[in-house]
Amino acid sequence: MQLGLFQFAEASEGPPNLPAARHAIDLLAMIAEKTRGNLALEEQRLIENSLTELRFRFVQVAEQKQPAVADKPAEKSTESGDAPASS
Repeated sequence: MQLGLFQFAEASEGPPNLPAARHAIDLLAMIAEKTRGNLALEEQRLIENSLTELRFRFVQVAEQKQPAVADKPAEKSTESGDAPASS
């Protein structure tokens, strides 16, 4: 959901929340690590396949979002040497 891939009804969820999506993926990876050896083969495959799919989708969404940020013109920042001195 944090990747913005699900659309429920007509309401738009807004832009993807990549830090929250990354956190959710990391939590699932931690669960997979902690439960390794205690799951049935089908359960282990489900978690591993889900992680693979989520990571792939995360990269896709991040790459789509990145060009939009790169297209914005860079703002000119004033460095300490360029700033006018105040009296």
